[in-house]
Amino acid sequence: MEQPRTALAERIAERRRGLGDPRALVGEMRRSILLVPTAGGGLWSTRSGGVRWICGFTDETALARFALRHASGGRPVEYAALRGARIVDEVVPSLGEPAGLAVDIATEDGSMFFPPVVGVVGDGAAVDVEAEEEHGNGR
Repeated sequence: MEQPRTALAERIAERRRGLGDPRALVGEMRRSILLVPTAGGGLWSTRSGGVRWICGFTDETALARFALRHASGGRPVEYAALRGARIVDEVVPSLGEPAGLAVDIATEDGSMFFPPVVGVVGDGAAVDVEAEEEHGNGR
């Protein structure tokens, strides 16, 4: 029996269909508990396009899909359960490099990326904060 989708997974599916409000999606991400694999004493991440992406999953099924593709030797994947707000407000700024949150990356057509931009991460970690201020959109 398939596990019911979380509220965040539902919002991601809406956005991928071109529906829903992007701000509501960010709000849902911030409220949601995400399962983040751990490796080497830290959170599992990958780099792409000059950004370090912390990988989080909406449920154990999505995490299991990731583990099948990325875990070696069939060992169980250890993970931390963290609220999305903690990831983007505390973890991302502590990395000292452009970083964002990638959710459900092993899910076919279900992944969503929350980049290091104003409105997703804090201004101190946002790569576009200067551009926002130059266009009169600063806070």
